[in-house]
Amino acid sequence: MTKARDLMTAGAECVGENETLVDAARKMRDLDVGALPICGEDNRLKGMLTDRDIVVSCIAEGGDPATALAGQFGQGKPVTIGADDSIEEAMQTMSKHQVRRLPVIDGHDLVGMLAQADVARAMSEQQTGDTVQDISQ
Repeated sequence: MTKARDLMTAGAECVGENETLVDAARKMRDLDVGALPICGEDNRLKGMLTDRDIVVSCIAEGGDPATALAGQFGQGKPVTIGADDSIEEAMQTMSKHQVRRLPVIDGHDLVGMLAQADVARAMSEQQTGDTVQDISQ
């Protein structure tokens, strides 16, 4: 059985909950990613921040990304997948919550990120198509 840890990108970097959105945007640029996990002072996952959050929820609303903090945008409990969970479970989680990226946790520790593209490369064309369709509804 293929597990999330087998396909994830290990060593995911967080943006701290007290870092500004400008800092987060620079980190996204430097890492060439569109989303970052938000981690608290306790190194626990607090949420996810996307480039879209920065633009739509901050800038378009007249906010200042130089003073807005990443932690303000980690709404609710983050959707995650366990490192030893199956890829099928990851696909179901992505579909259910309509997300394209999942933080992968081992216990309470963030160990990686699993993207829709990671899953797509490991599944059949039919499974991939079904998952992409479900996530994109």
